[in-house]
Amino acid sequence: MDRHLHIETRDDARDPDVPEPSGRTKVYVFAAAVVVAAVVGATGVAMDDGLVVLGSVPFAFVLFVLVLLGVALFHGHTLQVALGGALVITLYTAVFAPGFVWPAEQATPGLWGHFLHEAEHTLLNLGGLLLGFSLLAKFFEHSGVADNLSRLLPRRPLFGAFALLALVWVISSFLDNIAAAMIGGVVARAAFRGKVTVGYVAALVAASNAGGAWSVLGDTTTTMMWLDGVSPFAVMRALVASVVALLVCGWLGAAQQTRVQAIDLDAIEPTEIDWVQVAVVVLILAGALVANFLFTGPWAGFFAGGPWYGVWAAILLGAMVSRPAWSELPGAAKGGLFLLSLVWCASLMPVRALPPASWPTAFGLGFVSAVFDNIPLTKLALEQSGYDWGLVAFSVGFGGSMIWFGSSAGVAISKDFPGARHTGRYLKEGWPVVLAYIVGFFVMLAVLPWSPQAKRDEAAPGVPAAQTDDRRDEVEPRSSPARGSA
Repeated sequence: MDRHLHIETRDDARDPDVPEPSGRTKVYVFAAAVVVAAVVGATGVAMDDGLVVLGSVPFAFVLFVLVLLGVALFHGHTLQVALGGALVITLYTAVFAPGFVWPAEQATPGLWGHFLHEAEHTLLNLGGLLLGFSLLAKFFEHSGVADNLSRLLPRRPLFGAFALLALVWVISSFLDNIAAAMIGGVVARAAFRGKVTVGYVAALVAASNAGGAWSVLGDTTTTMMWLDGVSPFAVMRALVASVVALLVCGWLGAAQQTRVQAIDLDAIEPTEIDWVQVAVVVLILAGALVANFLFTGPWAGFFAGGPWYGVWAAILLGAMVSRPAWSELPGAAKGGLFLLSLVWCASLMPVRALPPASWPTAFGLGFVSAVFDNIPLTKLALEQSGYDWGLVAFSVGFGGSMIWFGSSAGVAISKDFPGARHTGRYLKEGWPVVLAYIVGFFVMLAVLPWSPQAKRDEAAPGVPAAQTDDRRDEVEPRSSPARGSA
């Protein structure tokens, strides 16, 4: 089968229909943006948590926008841009934001304490999963299951392409969306003879994120909601939007792919399944599920507790019978470091409040999550409360699919499909994802009208139970606007 594969190179990342700006032009555009940002910053007002420009905009946001612009312009040097941006924003916070309001759950105050907190609760787990699932994808690819599974897809090209996306959607509902996307990518490479379009890669990312958006086991954000007292049934309301989004971007993405390269099942040579590698794949997936259960239950509070412990325990155990593809780790490490740099930058944004809880706010969260890490967004929404958690789960979970670096699944799969790292091309060919988000959101809003749900420890939606008794005796409520009811 290898003779049929077409492995995308950096040259393939260029859209032949759109002239590629010269490197010098990109540098000029970025330099102009830096000069404008510097002028804006020079006119800012110094506050305890940093400079404020243009009236009420934290200058840290301007720096973050510059980082994202650099990623979009220099798609061949995304890691360097992200690391440089992380360094600049960190230095800015240390020098110009001495009064930065650190998260209440942070044990040690200050910038270093924040790094330790983020490393334990986010960075280690996410980085470990990205590296571990890159090895999982190779175990799955070498097992021969991808070839044989491809042959089971419907032979009609359009239906076959959609069926694969639906399969990824189902897998992601009970398994981490990173693993679901990477498994889908392996199957797609075999089914389409290696000629997978960027639009279909975007559809794979969207399918994996949509599948995890309605399940408390399928995505980090929904698991966070569950641990914070949101009922799994409240999150499950997102199933309506998730199904609609799959149908919209699934059929459109499948049509795009079929026009370029239809499923060619006859070209896939029968491959003997390596059951040892299959067993290792099952072991890794089981390890992720068991670890997720343990560290969100009886072992909650363990250092950096999360699925990555189970994934790597299974990989090391499986290495006794089948050697992992260790050569994949350097490439995966670059992609993981890129995403972790953006997550770190996002954690240093002085965002301490959201607009009042409402469906327009939830709708906007989806677009924000495409460029802003959805974990702190979810945390803010949980602290504010008063939301329809099904809509929020869909917004923050699916919204990141609109840009390749907007979700960990997108970053992970783009390692194997470099063309997806061209932000302009991803947006151009992945437009069905944006349409799917809009249609899915408003169909859910029409079918299940906005309905804020109380969390486990709340007496009413948006009002923490501890505050309800106090309000009876107080003339003025103590709760801040960020925590008041909508």
